[in-house]
Amino acid sequence: MSENEQPVFSIEKIYIKDLSLEIPHAPKIFLERTQPKVEVQLHSEGQAVDDGLYEVSVTVTVTAKLEERTMFLIEAGQAGIFQIRNLPKEDLEPVLAIACPNILFPYVRETVSDLVTRAGFPPVLLAPVNFEALHQQRMAQQQAAREVPIQ
Repeated sequence: MSENEQPVFSIEKIYIKDLSLEIPHAPKIFLERTQPKVEVQLHSEGQAVDDGLYEVSVTVTVTAKLEERTMFLIEAGQAGIFQIRNLPKEDLEPVLAIACPNILFPYVRETVSDLVTRAGFPPVLLAPVNFEALHQQRMAQQQAAREVPIQ
Protein backbone atom coordinates (compact mmCIF):
# COMPACT_ATOMS: atom_id res chain seq x y z
CA MET A 1 0.00 0.00 0.00
CA SER A 2 1.19 3.47 -0.76
CA GLU A 3 1.17 6.13 1.93
CA ASN A 4 -2.04 7.60 0.47
CA GLU A 5 -3.81 4.25 0.87
CA GLN A 6 -2.86 3.65 4.51
CA PRO A 7 -5.85 3.63 6.87
CA VAL A 8 -6.25 6.92 8.75
CA PHE A 9 -7.99 7.29 12.12
CA SER A 10 -7.78 10.46 14.16
CA ILE A 11 -9.84 12.38 16.66
CA GLU A 12 -10.65 15.82 15.29
CA LYS A 13 -12.87 17.10 18.13
CA ILE A 14 -14.60 15.82 21.28
CA TYR A 15 -17.47 17.87 22.67
CA ILE A 16 -20.69 17.81 24.69
CA LYS A 17 -23.55 17.81 22.20
CA ASP A 18 -26.45 17.75 24.64
CA LEU A 19 -26.70 18.14 28.41
CA SER A 20 -29.78 18.46 30.58
CA LEU A 21 -30.63 18.09 34.25
CA GLU A 22 -34.07 18.00 35.81
CA ILE A 23 -34.83 17.93 39.54
CA PRO A 24 -38.63 18.07 39.46
CA HIS A 25 -39.21 17.69 43.22
CA ALA A 26 -36.55 20.09 44.52
CA PRO A 27 -36.07 21.21 47.23
CA LYS A 28 -38.07 18.61 49.19
CA ILE A 29 -36.37 15.69 47.43
CA PHE A 30 -33.09 16.68 49.13
CA LEU A 31 -34.64 15.86 52.51
CA GLU A 32 -35.19 12.21 51.57
CA ARG A 33 -32.83 9.71 53.15
CA THR A 34 -33.86 6.64 51.15
CA GLN A 35 -31.60 5.23 48.46
CA PRO A 36 -33.03 5.88 45.01
CA LYS A 37 -33.41 3.33 42.25
CA VAL A 38 -31.07 4.42 39.44
CA GLU A 39 -31.78 3.46 35.85
CA VAL A 40 -29.28 4.01 33.05
CA GLN A 41 -30.00 3.96 29.32
CA LEU A 42 -27.27 4.15 26.69
CA HIS A 43 -27.43 4.88 22.99
CA SER A 44 -24.71 5.46 20.41
CA GLU A 45 -24.83 6.38 16.75
CA GLY A 46 -22.52 7.54 14.01
CA GLN A 47 -22.95 9.29 10.69
CA ALA A 48 -20.87 10.86 7.97
CA VAL A 49 -20.56 14.65 8.14
CA ASP A 50 -18.08 15.20 5.32
CA ASP A 51 -15.71 13.22 3.13
CA GLY A 52 -13.78 10.99 5.56
CA LEU A 53 -15.25 12.75 8.62
CA TYR A 54 -17.77 11.11 10.92
CA GLU A 55 -19.66 12.29 13.97
CA VAL A 56 -20.24 9.66 16.64
CA SER A 57 -22.31 10.36 19.73
CA VAL A 58 -22.92 8.45 22.94
CA THR A 59 -26.02 9.49 24.86
CA VAL A 60 -26.59 8.44 28.46
CA THR A 61 -29.86 8.97 30.31
CA VAL A 62 -29.74 8.51 34.09
CA THR A 63 -32.97 8.51 36.08
CA ALA A 64 -33.01 8.28 39.88
CA LYS A 65 -36.39 7.54 41.46
CA LEU A 66 -37.82 7.13 44.93
CA GLU A 67 -40.86 4.95 44.34
CA GLU A 68 -42.72 6.94 41.68
CA ARG A 69 -41.08 10.31 42.31
CA THR A 70 -38.12 11.33 40.18
CA MET A 71 -35.15 12.60 42.20
CA PHE A 72 -33.25 13.65 39.10
CA LEU A 73 -33.06 13.00 35.40
CA ILE A 74 -29.87 13.61 33.46
CA GLU A 75 -29.33 13.28 29.75
CA ALA A 76 -25.79 13.73 28.51
CA GLY A 77 -24.72 13.44 24.90
CA GLN A 78 -20.99 13.27 24.25
CA ALA A 79 -19.91 13.48 20.64
CA GLY A 80 -16.78 13.43 18.60
CA ILE A 81 -15.69 14.12 15.06
CA PHE A 82 -13.37 11.43 13.77
CA GLN A 83 -11.35 11.33 10.59
CA ILE A 84 -11.56 7.84 9.12
CA ARG A 85 -10.10 7.25 5.66
CA ASN A 86 -8.93 4.36 3.49
CA LEU A 87 -10.75 1.78 5.56
CA PRO A 88 -12.55 -1.14 3.90
CA LYS A 89 -16.31 -0.53 3.93
CA GLU A 90 -16.96 -3.63 6.08
CA ASP A 91 -14.58 -2.28 8.77
CA LEU A 92 -16.20 1.15 9.01
CA GLU A 93 -19.32 0.06 10.95
CA PRO A 94 -17.35 -1.62 13.77
CA VAL A 95 -15.08 1.44 14.10
CA LEU A 96 -18.12 3.74 14.38
CA ALA A 97 -19.99 1.38 16.72
CA ILE A 98 -17.12 0.15 18.93
CA ALA A 99 -13.85 2.11 18.72
CA CYS A 100 -15.33 5.63 18.69
CA PRO A 101 -17.83 5.03 21.54
CA ASN A 102 -14.99 3.49 23.58
CA ILE A 103 -13.12 6.78 23.21
CA LEU A 104 -16.18 8.92 24.07
CA PHE A 105 -17.55 6.94 27.03
CA PRO A 106 -15.02 8.08 29.67
CA TYR A 107 -15.91 11.70 28.83
CA VAL A 108 -19.66 11.19 29.19
CA ARG A 109 -19.09 9.13 32.34
CA GLU A 110 -17.18 12.04 33.91
CA THR A 111 -19.80 14.56 32.75
CA VAL A 112 -22.63 12.57 34.37
CA SER A 113 -20.72 12.07 37.63
CA ASP A 114 -19.78 15.75 37.81
CA LEU A 115 -23.31 16.95 37.03
CA VAL A 116 -24.91 14.67 39.64
CA THR A 117 -22.47 15.92 42.28
CA ARG A 118 -22.95 19.58 41.31
CA ALA A 119 -26.71 19.04 41.53
CA GLY A 120 -26.27 18.14 45.21
CA PHE A 121 -26.61 14.36 45.03
CA PRO A 122 -24.11 11.61 45.88
CA PRO A 123 -21.96 10.69 42.84
CA VAL A 124 -23.21 8.24 40.25
CA LEU A 125 -20.40 6.30 38.63
CA LEU A 126 -21.42 4.59 35.41
CA ALA A 127 -20.10 1.06 35.02
CA PRO A 128 -17.81 0.36 32.07
CA VAL A 129 -19.59 -0.58 28.85
CA ASN A 130 -18.58 -3.29 26.41
CA PHE A 131 -19.44 -1.63 23.10
CA GLU A 132 -18.22 -4.67 21.17
CA ALA A 133 -20.77 -6.89 22.90
CA LEU A 134 -23.51 -4.30 22.30
CA HIS A 135 -22.59 -4.13 18.62
CA GLN A 136 -22.61 -7.92 18.28
CA GLN A 137 -25.98 -8.08 20.04
CA ARG A 138 -27.43 -5.42 17.71
CA MET A 139 -26.07 -7.25 14.64
CA ALA A 140 -27.58 -10.55 15.87
CA GLN A 141 -30.96 -8.85 16.39
CA GLN A 142 -30.84 -7.37 12.89
CA GLN A 143 -29.92 -10.77 11.44
CA ALA A 144 -32.77 -12.46 13.34
CA ALA A 145 -35.21 -9.80 12.13
CA ARG A 146 -34.17 -10.49 8.52
CA GLU A 147 -34.68 -14.24 8.99
CA VAL A 148 -38.24 -13.99 10.35
CA PRO A 149 -40.63 -15.01 7.57
CA ILE A 150 -43.31 -12.50 6.73
CA GLN A 151 -46.80 -14.00 6.93
